[in-house]
Amino acid sequence: MNALDRRLCVAPMMDWSDRHCRYLHRLLAPHALLYTEMIVAAAIVRGNAARLLEFHDAEHPVALQVGGSDPAELSVAARIGESFGYDEINLNVGCPSDRVKSGAFGACLMLEPSLVAECVRAMRDAVSVPVTVKCRIGIDDQDSYEFFAGFAAAVVAAGADALIVHARAAILGAALSPKDNREIPPLRYHYVHRLKAECPDLPIVINGGLTDLPAVLAQAGSGLDGVMLGRAAYHNPMLLAEIERAVIDPGWRVPEPGAIVEHIVDYARAQATRGVRLHSITRHMHGLMAGRDGARAWRRFLSEVAGRPDALPETLFSSLPILHQGKAA
Repeated sequence: MNALDRRLCVAPMMDWSDRHCRYLHRLLAPHALLYTEMIVAAAIVRGNAARLLEFHDAEHPVALQVGGSDPAELSVAARIGESFGYDEINLNVGCPSDRVKSGAFGACLMLEPSLVAECVRAMRDAVSVPVTVKCRIGIDDQDSYEFFAGFAAAVVAAGADALIVHARAAILGAALSPKDNREIPPLRYHYVHRLKAECPDLPIVINGGLTDLPAVLAQAGSGLDGVMLGRAAYHNPMLLAEIERAVIDPGWRVPEPGAIVEHIVDYARAQATRGVRLHSITRHMHGLMAGRDGARAWRRFLSEVAGRPDALPETLFSSLPILHQGKAA
């Protein structure tokens, strides 16, 4: 099994990190490990797996995140994911969404470490690619280091190849929205660092509160195996290119937005032959000019021109004057 480079990861984000989003992020960060949005195991096993799992070869390395709590079903879903070429299968044990909780998967499963371990073991036995777990440091009032370390020990003993840890507890017993759960529970990075110190051979990636380059660099140089960005990467994708250069490849040149658009036009042309509308691709590009002159005009162009149902990929070329005049603030 080849070890994956986890120094820079882009988080699974429901309704956001689809294959078009991941293609854009790959253009900006050649070495980032990209994650799909969470896909329910039952949908993979019983639904249209091709529609759910197809991705572009350029996305590699890319990990499939699955949600579920049935070991047998998860093992089948993992096997299907591996057959589609995914480089890793990740189990979601961190999402605090109500719709996830009602389905008996996501963060609520942290209260059942033996069940999560059983799921991991079944997935590990089914595939040859890495099987990893994305979790929180705790849930509700179960947020001590001892609880977190005990959960980690259970899933690692079952065969988890790495942990991706959002360094906040998930608060499910209070009226907190998923957005609140990303911002209100306190960050406890020291839990993650302590676990790494106690388990130095376990790959651990930290997630949560990493919204700019200084915050990322502080964690990237702390002895952990990687950092994972979520919405910061989505709203300001150029940040990924800056991290790629700072953490992985000092020779990497942060691409100009205009060069990204030229790549996207070619990609959109190929997608159009499959019936994909331009808007499905450009909806992920609103942050491309974040912090630059012309950002507002760019967003307006994407909404009013590229967002039209009949817009052709070449429509994006008419935005080049906006992009070429944009300078980083």
